[in-house]
This record gives sequence, structure tokens and C-alpha cells, in this order.
Amino acid sequence: MPGADIDNLGVMAVSSKKIIHGVTLLREKDVYFFREGNNTKLYEALGSHVIEAEGERGTHFAVWAPNAESVSVIGGFNGWNPVSHPLSVRWDSSGIWEGFVPGVGSGELYKYRIVSKNGGQALEKGDPYAFWWETPPRSASCVWDLSGFGWSDDDWMKGRAAKNGTKAPQSIYEVHIGSWRRVPEEGNRALSYHELATALVDYVVEMGFTHVEFLPVMEHPFYGSWGYQTLGYFAPSSRFGTPHEFMELVNALHRAGIGVILDWVPSHFPTDAYGLASFDGTCLYEHADPRRGFHPDWKSGIFNYGRAETRSFLLSSARFWLGVYHADGLRVDAVASMLYLDYSRGDGEWLPNRYGGKENIEAIDFLRKMNETLYADFGGIQTTAEESTSWPMVSRPAYVGGLGFGYKWNMGWMHDTLHYFGTDPVYRKYHQNELTFSMWYAYSENFTLPLSHDESVHGKGSLYGKMPGDPWQKAANLRLLLGWQFGHPGKKLLFMGGEFGQEGEWNHDESLSWHELGYASHAGIHLWAKDLIRYYRERPELWEGDCEGWGFEWIDCGDTDSSVLSFVRRDSRGKSILCVGNFTPVPRSGYKIGVPEGGYWKEALNSDGARYGGGNWGNFGGLEAINFRIHGREHALRLTLPALSFLMLEHSERDEL
Repeated sequence: MPGADIDNLGVMAVSSKKIIHGVTLLREKDVYFFREGNNTKLYEALGSHVIEAEGERGTHFAVWAPNAESVSVIGGFNGWNPVSHPLSVRWDSSGIWEGFVPGVGSGELYKYRIVSKNGGQALEKGDPYAFWWETPPRSASCVWDLSGFGWSDDDWMKGRAAKNGTKAPQSIYEVHIGSWRRVPEEGNRALSYHELATALVDYVVEMGFTHVEFLPVMEHPFYGSWGYQTLGYFAPSSRFGTPHEFMELVNALHRAGIGVILDWVPSHFPTDAYGLASFDGTCLYEHADPRRGFHPDWKSGIFNYGRAETRSFLLSSARFWLGVYHADGLRVDAVASMLYLDYSRGDGEWLPNRYGGKENIEAIDFLRKMNETLYADFGGIQTTAEESTSWPMVSRPAYVGGLGFGYKWNMGWMHDTLHYFGTDPVYRKYHQNELTFSMWYAYSENFTLPLSHDESVHGKGSLYGKMPGDPWQKAANLRLLLGWQFGHPGKKLLFMGGEFGQEGEWNHDESLSWHELGYASHAGIHLWAKDLIRYYRERPELWEGDCEGWGFEWIDCGDTDSSVLSFVRRDSRGKSILCVGNFTPVPRSGYKIGVPEGGYWKEALNSDGARYGGGNWGNFGGLEAINFRIHGREHALRLTLPALSFLMLEHSERDEL
């Protein structure tokens, strides 16, 4: 970290801003673990660090470039002179170049000028370990002293384990910072980290979400990649403010009781000339063979997980966001592309592993090591895999053969559910298995149920836009979808805009369509989402057994002709909530559903309520069970099921009402 103790190896007196050789932040064991692939704190020594050496304040620079003939620091402080500030290579054959420049402090722009042994090629590269960068399309790194921020989230940090665990409610709001809300009066600019620390925090608290998940905040050259083409693996994007202002945002969320999950991309990186690709004229971070080192889908480089120094780089990046920025979890992007050597490749376009198979053994080892390290070093955090295949035990510990993640996105649930909801209700009876199939594997992993950004772009339409029917039916279908998501076992994730039924597809260059809240139907969806999240958080029946089979039981999953599904969610005390979905626009009166016990059942939530823009059909707040054997139970409810509705009913004594 900036300001850390240094080893002074014979500092020589030189004039101001001239390079001082012999100053190092690297201990021998740091270099040893770096070369072994086990150094998880490289950001404390590599990169640029504002320190004091021999009574002079300045910046220590260190960069890994083992195939360089020479390396120098160029920047605003020396007029970008390629020869005035050469770094010296360490004696230990690590390939690390370093030096100390007095007088250089936070805010100074710089790059490394690397002359390669490979034909003497001269390259100008940004710092892989920089804490801040110029705002793209400018591409210089920026010296930044990360010390000095006054964190005040101790209460959250001490108690977060209970809020991140599998037996806790998790309703995650997925946010793209650049398009959540904009300021049209100021050139349509995005809100800053500082502004979001008030506006976003207040909104998330109002809605009741437990966590915010940010699409990658790490610096990226192309804004249209939404952060998924990362180059600044240790730097929040300067588009929205300084590193300290991003700390302010995380701190504010924590003080409000909101967890912070960051999307992180160790699967690939862009090949911009100033970035990681061919960093010293050779392939350091990526595989040299394009059959393993180039991604055909994203036209980007693929990390060489078999190289120890590259593993240390990525392990350090993962640890950095949890340690320095107090993040509560990482959602790891595109895990499937890491696991399979033939991912998006045809015959002859990929190289098998040493056993002749398609599994990427080095990537598997890296993911296991990453998860073991993070869970050992940080209490109460979680990692989540975006993994779209049937790879087994993604969210099981490495010591039993798993990948070690805490959660896995249930991509199958998302795709099947959205396909079903996009089907005209007339034909839904032929597709009911698309809703029920998920329960066959619901407990094979610790699942998060995503309705994510990926399903709101590239012509797919918004959640509201996917729904069939006229505007009333679209709104009713979306309320039904949200009810289905929150009733189904698994943690919940909803991409911004879905909570009020934004009509248009997400556009990263524009604000969400907040004006739509002025329309009754969208205001109703918004209120339904708010009430649904609140009720979900209050009722352990809806989350305590998310990852264990005792938390769910079908009542009836076979009434395909009516397209009605009913099930029970339970908590560890045996209390139950009955969930019923009517997936057609046909209201049903006197519909009998077996219930676990007799007595009074209160209608706690009804998506067809007038306050939500529905038709206000329902069960007058609740009803008594009757003695009628159905669905293997001795008691039943004779329910009114409104059109395209989702109901939640709880067993209640009348004196509780």
C-alpha cells in the first residue's frame, strides 16, 4: 500500500525528479511468491506508490517486463522524455524493473517506455498495477495515493457474514453506473461516484434491495463494453470520479446496510496497444498461440493461467477489490469460457490439455486457488460464478472437488423462464416444463436467479418489452414474473429498470426512463417490486432454505391446462408461505389448492391489487381452509386466482390480523 515501509538499498543523492536506483518495495519473499504464482498482494509493491525515501517524497515505480532491453518512466513530470528516467532491472532475474522519482506525487500522468529484446521494438505501455487512469480515450496511467480515506463501515464489515450467507435474504440490484441516472441539463452526463453515494443509496434503501452489484467499475478503454473489456485491474473508472470517491460510494452503501458486489473479469482482456497485450514485446499475460490466447467472440486476449506471474497478477486484483475497497463479493464473468478450451471454437481451432481433453486445467486450478485465498483472507465475503454449462460443483468447496465459489448464476432458469414468459399465454400449457424443470436441479448448486443486463440488450428488448399482450397484460405479466422469481428458491438479482418495467431496451448511453414512473402502470410495477422485496426480506420462509431441499415443496405442478403452479416455501421452524401463480389472462374462481394445515390463510401479497395497476381481484384479504382432501393434503383453500397473477398467502391466527 502507499506509504508502506521500504527497503533502502543504498539510495544515492540526486537532484529533484531524477531517478534514484536502489529503492525497492519488494522483499525477497514477495518476489519468490510472485514467481511461484502465489503472491496476492502485488499491488503493494508493483505499480506506482507515493512514498518517502531518504527524506524526499516521491513515487516508486515498478513493472514486470522480463523481455525488455530497457524500461523508463515517461510522463508529464519529464515532458515524456524517453531517456531521462530509466528504471533498473532487479538482480534476482525476476524481470522486474524499478526506481524512485523524487517530487512526483498523486495526479502525475505516466507510462512505461519499454524497448524489447525482441527486435528493439519501442512500446509505450500503461501501468498494469495503476490505481487510476486518464479518462478514455486518453490512455496514460495516473499516480494516486490510496491512503487517507476515513472508512466508517465497521459495523457492516463485522456483521456482513450473516447478510451474505446462504441462509440470508439477498435481493441484488444490478447497476451500470454510467446509465443508471444522467443529468440532461449538463450534457447528459452520468452521475459521479460522489453523487451516487446519495442518490443511488437512497433509492436502494427505499426499494429494500439488500445488495448492489456493479457492472465492472474497473477502467476500460471502450465504454460500450460496459466494463467487460477491462485494462485497469486495480483502478475504478475515472469517468465517474477518483478512487477515493468510489470508496465514498462503497462506504455509503455499507453505512446504509447494503452489500456491494463487483463484477470482475479474469477471463479475457482487450488488446489495445497501450495495455497488457504483448506487454514487453512478447506475450506475458496472454498465451502466444492464438488457439489458446485469443478469444474469437470478444476479439480479446485470454490470460495464460499456467504462467505463475500472471496468476499472481489476477489473484492480487481479486484481493485488491475486497481488501482496499471493502467489496463484499466478486461476481466472476464468463467462467464457462475459462473452463473449456474449445469454448466458441470449431474443430482444429483449439488445443487439448495434456490429457487430450477440452478442460482448461490451468484455469480450473486458478479458480480454485482464487476462491480458497479469498475465503481464507476475508470473513463474510462471497464469490459468484457466471457459468452457463453443466459443469459440476461450481459452488462447492475445492477440497471436495468443486471450484470453490459461494454462488452460481442460474442461467438455465433465466433463459427457460424468459422464454416461457415470452410465449403467448394460449400456448403456455405446452411449455410449463420450462418453469418446473429448474426444481430438478435447484439444489445442485447455491443459485442466484438473475434477470440480468444480458437479457435487456442487443435486440432482446426490456423485461417489459418481452411480455406478450396489450399494455395491461404486459404489466401484469411482468408483475407475475417478479413474483415467480421471488417465490422460487435461490437468491434474486434484478437489472436496473426491471423494477419499474422500463419499456425500451437498455441503452448504455442514456439514463433509465425514470419519467415512466409518471404512468400508472409503471408506478404500479414499481410499487409491486418494492412491496415484494420488503415482504421477501421479512419472511425467512422465502430464503432460509434457498440452498436446501427442505425449503420448498410443490403443491401442484401438473395443472398444465390451467397454467397454474402452486408450491410452499418453508423456514426451519416449519412455518409456510403458499405461492400460487396463474400464468394465463383467465381469472379462476373457486380454484382448490391443498394446504399444509387448516385455519386461516392471509393473502399477504397479490400482484393483481389495484395499487399495482391490476384488476383488484382477490380473496378479501384471506380465507379459511376447508376440510377437503386434495393434492395429498387434508385441507384446502378455495381461491380466486386473478388473471396473470402471483399470490402469496401465510397461515395466520385471526388475532394476528
